[in-house]
Amino acid sequence: MKLARMPDGSPEIFHTLQGEGRNTGKPSVFIRSSLCNLHCRWCDTPYTWNWEDTPFEHESERKYSRETEILELTAKDVAREVSRFTCSHYVLTGGEPLLQEKGWLELITLLPGSFEVETNGTLFPSETFLAKVNQINVSPKLSHAGMPEEKRINRDALSAFAELEMADWKFVIENRSEYEELQQLIDDIGIAADRVFLMPKASTVEELNQRQNWVADLAREQGFRYSDRLHLRLHGAKRGT
Repeated sequence: MKLARMPDGSPEIFHTLQGEGRNTGKPSVFIRSSLCNLHCRWCDTPYTWNWEDTPFEHESERKYSRETEILELTAKDVAREVSRFTCSHYVLTGGEPLLQEKGWLELITLLPGSFEVETNGTLFPSETFLAKVNQINVSPKLSHAGMPEEKRINRDALSAFAELEMADWKFVIENRSEYEELQQLIDDIGIAADRVFLMPKASTVEELNQRQNWVADLAREQGFRYSDRLHLRLHGAKRGT
């Protein structure tokens, strides 16, 4: 498995509180995979995909070395790292974790517990994978992510996710003008409003505070849910939190 690497060389596996969505505040062990099939300009984990030899743009204007940022481990290695924690709720994240479905399946067989997956919604997992996970947080990217629609939106995959009772939907909102685009996608795919979480686009607590009230108001007005970014408030924009 290709995992993101912490600055000290260890895999990015950490025990924290889930900071977003339905399980906000829940003690969780995060396992962060490397690699992504998208390249959002505001991504908070660009070190999983924005390599030095790629043309992708990111608001940080920083590029990363594959050799430095990727750590390859077997599923048994990852299970050994995870065994350091007493928590048995696991969040599979990235990058885009569904690029490495086979590795996750091997890992899940080694770990008793519950599993939550964070995905951009462009890839739909196998029935075998779905049978072994408990929660999927689907986060389709709107146009402000900086990519053409055909790159960031897979309507077949999103429609399949919309049929799953375990799937929630997280939309990152930067400006009020994005609401029409968001609502059109929700209508087209047939997403239940009470499964939709709106979350302010923010890389600092200051940005979060600037946007939280109008995003929360929008969620209330439309029957959606509001998601804060608890980890940002508690720790700032740091890896391993």
